[in-house]
Amino acid sequence: MKQLSTLACALCMGLAVNVQAADQADDRVQSRDQTKATEQVQSQERVYGSELMTMQERQEYQAKMRATKTEQEREALRLEHHKQMQERAKAQGKTLPDMPPAGMGPGSGMGSGGGMGPGYRR
Repeated sequence: MKQLSTLACALCMGLAVNVQAADQADDRVQSRDQTKATEQVQSQERVYGSELMTMQERQEYQAKMRATKTEQEREALRLEHHKQMQERAKAQGKTLPDMPPAGMGPGSGMGSGGGMGPGYRR
């Protein structure tokens, strides 16, 4: 009888561990999904006039910015994009700020640090 109780306890503990592991896996998936959604929103906010652009247009603009070689090229692309977004806003009867916030272009921001803080190591 004692062996049966021990076996039953061991099975219950094993089941509890499996349930806990599954919960942790679900939490990781949910956290990853939330991070992905946050990154997408932040990416949209960094593109001047993003609310007037499609997802494909934002991605193309960001790809062009990443492909530039110099700060002068980035600035020229940024100014041209700014002009286009101002014209698009005017055509739609909307308004955008005169100048995009400083440091909000895709070429600026967190840099290559990954944003995990000073103690994070891969």
